[in-house]
Amino acid sequence: MTNDRFGIRWGLAGGTALASINEAREAARFAEEAGFDSFWISHAMGVDSIAALACIANDIGKISEVGTSVVPLYGRHPVGLAQLSRTAQNALGGRFTLGIGAASRRHAEEVLGLTWDKPFSYTQQFIAALEPLLAGARADTDGDQISVHAELGIEAAPTPILLAALGPRMLRFAGGRLQGTTLGQCGPRTISSYILPHLRAGAEAAGRSDVPRVMALVRICVTDDIAGAKVLAREIAAQYQANPSYANATKHEGLDDASDLHLIGSWQQVLDGLAAYAKAGATDLRIQVAAHDNASEERTYGFLADYLS
Repeated sequence: MTNDRFGIRWGLAGGTALASINEAREAARFAEEAGFDSFWISHAMGVDSIAALACIANDIGKISEVGTSVVPLYGRHPVGLAQLSRTAQNALGGRFTLGIGAASRRHAEEVLGLTWDKPFSYTQQFIAALEPLLAGARADTDGDQISVHAELGIEAAPTPILLAALGPRMLRFAGGRLQGTTLGQCGPRTISSYILPHLRAGAEAAGRSDVPRVMALVRICVTDDIAGAKVLAREIAAQYQANPSYANATKHEGLDDASDLHLIGSWQQVLDGLAAYAKAGATDLRIQVAAHDNASEERTYGFLADYLS
């Protein structure tokens, strides 16, 4: 199995939500000691992912990249998000990558009480203001949804952006404008036949010579109790399938059961499944252990640590 970067992700689905900075610190220490290239914290109703990474910066000096997976744009403003991100980048010495996504209709409307209106143009306008601020420059943008005229006085390296994108327009935008895309529940066939063509089309239209990053989220469980692991996998998959964008993307995988995207079984079966993502064109893997019991969880983390060592 070969990928440019091999990372691990903590938070949200899979029973690994982070409720404290100490939990984030312990998770990051495992990632560092095991030898992962990168460490990612998801955005959930726990500790703020950007603030948590800034807090543990001195504890994870060997990990080359840390980031968010992902911060929703609805409910935030470019100035506030850029201020928080550049502060974290200052603490992390240039190792921070900002993973963002518009959010979902349910999160925007039911959780935040906001209007889910024109999410694509909202994302475009948000990023148009966010990019210069993250690079240490002044933002002067005017849009029908977001306008910003500001500059931040924070010493930090420019912060790269990975955009959670599933629709054709969003993927082409990410390919032409940003460092790449960060994916949730998308399998190898979806990446090769759907994600990459749109991403590359955007890059070509923008005249980019570099290849945009494709970061795939892959949930794994090394266990003999396949049935038990599948119960949790179906619970997690159902959360994704409730989002129309993920439901549409999963169709490209040709699966009757979206939970089959979880890699469950022996360590060799997991490795073979991960290799399929590399072959499909994913440049980065961020692994999440999704285990239904403590024994399977410890076993999976143990195999990961042994493999990387």
